Amino acid sequence: MGDSVGICNECVDLCIDLLKDDVKPQIIVKEAQLDPQEIKNYLDQYVIGQDRAKILLSVAIVNHYKRIGSAKRDIEIDKANILMLGPTGSGKTLLARSVARYLDVPFVIADATSLTESGYVGDDVESLISKLLAAADGDVERVQRGIVFIDEIDKIARKSESASITRDVSGEGVQQALLKMVEGTVCRVPPSGGRKHPNGEMIEINTQDILFIAGGAFVGLDSIVKNRVYGTAMGFAADLAHGKEHLDQVVPDDLMKFGMIPEFVGRFPSWVNLDELSLEQLLEILTGVKNNLVDQYKWLFQQDSIELEITAAALELIAQRSQINKTGARGLHSELERVLLPHMFALRDYHKQTINRVVIDADQVNNPTRLGD
Repeated sequence: MGDSVGICNECVDLCIDLLKDDVKPQIIVKEAQLDPQEIKNYLDQYVIGQDRAKILLSVAIVNHYKRIGSAKRDIEIDKANILMLGPTGSGKTLLARSVARYLDVPFVIADATSLTESGYVGDDVESLISKLLAAADGDVERVQRGIVFIDEIDKIARKSESASITRDVSGEGVQQALLKMVEGTVCRVPPSGGRKHPNGEMIEINTQDILFIAGGAFVGLDSIVKNRVYGTAMGFAADLAHGKEHLDQVVPDDLMKFGMIPEFVGRFPSWVNLDELSLEQLLEILTGVKNNLVDQYKWLFQQDSIELEITAAALELIAQRSQINKTGARGLHSELERVLLPHMFALRDYHKQTINRVVIDADQVNNPTRLGD
């Protein structure tokens, strides 16, 4: 009797559908149980310093996924996109990328300077969602839970307070074009990316649950803050105005005076300042943080069976040069590349000559071997 028992196709399909339905609540529960302290601990492995930014980002991420992970709620929760202000090389992009890796969600980085209003030369704002769709391998559900990082957001500030005869298609116009997308709207994008075609197939993606993180150096914003805090005071108060002013004292009016339109500022209610990195922090980025730069180059040299050693004096000099140039962590990479490039070019020759060790000292940093020597 047992051998004659069977199951029909309809029942098989029904069971598959039930299993699929069971998976979704598990994902929601996981996101709803995110712990901001665990997220910060994870970020500490990859990003040096910037504790205020890590805490704000961790809390904002948890609140965002609480908002989109709860199917039933009696209160409507507004989306809180994030704005990060700070000098180049301070870790804005790395923070956003690390958070996306922790959450295992699609993530894209876009440069605000490449965006223009629809109909003009350049990428329109909906290209951001096309890139996110590509990062999610076409999975619309994953796209709608992804993260978009818009870099150089300060470069689309309004050029002047007065109205211009010509359209500001790469400044205020882009801010206007981003408003609906950042807040939440339905975008129609081509499945394979690229530009839209009138008769082409389109995929509809709701941006309501996509988290937007914007970052920029906002050069000159500190002067706006100082003028607001100290005014045009004279004497002792005037001396205070020349002290270091952290951008964490920024208020919405400061951003509007910088050139961001009020509606755009309102879409980014959470913002935080990232400090310029100290010499000690730059040294930690070189050797102490996970996936640090020195370990990366050591691995590249090891592929040709050659050991790379960089002395403590050389590392300190590299960090000092980056600090003087105010290029932050990106400057460290450039400095290492400048010093190590001639050696990487000659690695195969070193291997043939049975040279199995390269030592970089302070003299090599100041006077690196020139290509062709």
